[in-house]
Amino acid sequence: MPRTDRTTVPAHTPRFSWRHAALAAHLIGAVGMAQAQSLAELYQAAQGYDAAYLAARSQFDANLAKAEQAKAGLRPQAGLAADASWSNRDVLQGGSNTTSNAQTITLSASQPLYRPANSASAQQGELSVELAKAQLETAEQDLIVRVTQAYFDVLAAQDSLASVQALKAAVTQQLAAAKRRFEVGSATIIDTREAQAQFDRVSAQEIAADNDLRIKKLALDQLVGKNGVAPLGLGKNAALPSPAPADVNSWVSQATEQHPAVRQANTALAVAQLETQKAQAGEKPTVDLFGRYAMGRSPSTTLPGAYLRANTATVGVQFNMPLYTGGATQNRIKETLALEDKARNDIEAAKRTVAQATRTAYFGILSGLGQVKALEAAETSSQSAVDANKLGYDVGAGTSIDVLNAQSQLFQVKRDLAQARYNVLITHLRLKQASGALKADDLQTVNRLLAK
Repeated sequence: MPRTDRTTVPAHTPRFSWRHAALAAHLIGAVGMAQAQSLAELYQAAQGYDAAYLAARSQFDANLAKAEQAKAGLRPQAGLAADASWSNRDVLQGGSNTTSNAQTITLSASQPLYRPANSASAQQGELSVELAKAQLETAEQDLIVRVTQAYFDVLAAQDSLASVQALKAAVTQQLAAAKRRFEVGSATIIDTREAQAQFDRVSAQEIAADNDLRIKKLALDQLVGKNGVAPLGLGKNAALPSPAPADVNSWVSQATEQHPAVRQANTALAVAQLETQKAQAGEKPTVDLFGRYAMGRSPSTTLPGAYLRANTATVGVQFNMPLYTGGATQNRIKETLALEDKARNDIEAAKRTVAQATRTAYFGILSGLGQVKALEAAETSSQSAVDANKLGYDVGAGTSIDVLNAQSQLFQVKRDLAQARYNVLITHLRLKQASGALKADDLQTVNRLLAK
């Protein structure tokens, strides 16, 4: 019988072993294990490299310096001034010509006694420190989640590639078996064609999975500032954490009280209220204590050619009372009152946003844990389906395509199960982020679940 099939695999290959395919998949995920890094290690690397986080730290330092500037309005001010002048007097009729020079040095100082606008500005400076802390905390939490997401994206891409490669190995075995059966006349060309089509399809999937893994690794490398990062995989029997407390309302209550976004909104309202006080201070008087000491040298007006020296000390209190500002002060007060209302609405919007994010993350964990259990059961049943179809194929009661379909389903379930586990861990961190409780120490919980 002439051969009409085409294949790119050897004609004689060993019988497919499920254990061998599983071992191959495990080895793909364990590449570079000796140099692998944990999640906590990569987060520490990202802290010293990520541009967005470093920019947030610089902004935090700038806000601290700005807060100190606001306090200057309540502190004494001192200054030193000096001037020198030269003059030439030429009398045309008398023919006389005289020159003279004068010098003055003045030391002055002032101390605000009553300046309500400056007092409000100083309080705003103190609040800006709290605002800076909340902003930096937001940046830290965002970096934790971004690193974790990129970390598990790489693991998921590795699992996907391992799944496709293991399936390709199984297809290769079935293709070789179908080819041998066709050659001896115990099977039709249909089995060979179907196995070849499956092989070509899986080869295309392997190329796409390999490219996806490369892209995910580049993204993680760029985030942490390292080349060739190899994240540790998740332990085989890792026990996934459940949300504690197991009450969504407790999480929501915590979020609306301590989330950095809510704290920023509360601080913004306090700053807006102080801004109103500053605007109202435009209608109030100001009182300053001042002092000056001047030393001068100037020509005498009564004795030609003589110079006089004078030392003058002055101490006093200066009172200032605005009477009319053209309506600027009154309209400024209206503006700040409107901004206060905006700040109150911003608080409510922030609380609603974090409450929704908290509920979404909480129920996402519960859903993810349910998916993990369901997929674990599906893995067991899919394995049984593979064994049954292989047995049927061996005794002639089934086709190779039945075996390949069962194997494809099994590998897909394994891949989905791994992804579901990763999603639970990521969502667990997102729940803490949504509630405002996420800290770098929380990464240790995930680290303990990684392969040793």
